[in-house]
Amino acid sequence: MSWPGRLNLHYTRDGERTIALDRHHGPLRVLQRLYPEGPGICHHVLVHPPGGIVGGDTLEIEAQLEEGTHALITTPGATRYYRSAGAPGMQQVQARLADHARLEWLPLETIAYRDCHAINRMHFDLAPKAEMIGWDLLALGLPAAGEAWSRGRYQQHLELPGVWLEQARIDASDTLLLDGPLGWAGRRVLGTMWFGSGEAIGRERTARLLEVARDRLSASPLADSAGVSAVHDRVIVLRALAERVEPLMQLLVAVRAAWRQDGWSLAESAPRIWRT
Repeated sequence: MSWPGRLNLHYTRDGERTIALDRHHGPLRVLQRLYPEGPGICHHVLVHPPGGIVGGDTLEIEAQLEEGTHALITTPGATRYYRSAGAPGMQQVQARLADHARLEWLPLETIAYRDCHAINRMHFDLAPKAEMIGWDLLALGLPAAGEAWSRGRYQQHLELPGVWLEQARIDASDTLLLDGPLGWAGRRVLGTMWFGSGEAIGRERTARLLEVARDRLSASPLADSAGVSAVHDRVIVLRALAERVEPLMQLLVAVRAAWRQDGWSLAESAPRIWRT
């Protein structure tokens, strides 16, 4: 039996404050709304109480950021795709940013369990003056627990319309992709991170964002399996492979702090939920 969930988030500006209104249907909702950086930046912690997505489940998150708002969206734990007997389990994220809005899409990792059939779709529509920092961290199986991802399928769609589109179809039986030197090379954790803008970031600013990201990469134990580049004049993408989630998350957190400082002149301010 499927269990759909839907969450609508609407951010508006009231003076110096980002106001957040939410409506939910089913088991998907806001756990906390916090302002650790002051009234201008709303930190939202989203939860899915059932704890995982199984075949037939569909979770939908829609976010509308009006002009001048700034939202940080995260989760208190991993998103888990469990075994599917047939129909896929799906999560869809649709965000629309008006001019001068900023979004930080920073969920914790996604875990694909053995025998899952998972679909993860993300769509971010940025107005010309809008910007965002986002990441996606995918772990196949539970390598630390010795549970290999020996069966299953995972599909991913990540899009900034007209600028950047990535589509992945990963099958556990595709050993050339997962174990080949031009693919995952035997690793089972993949991180993708991006700095996106609704208009050209600018040559000097792009160079600086690339420089600070590469500084963090060079200091990471994942330096040999990571890279960052400007794939478009409106998007910078970092990608890294790892054997475990923790070092990769540490790298993404460090780059996010650097991009926040150099891109937006904002301090790190890591969500407290990441430390609990």
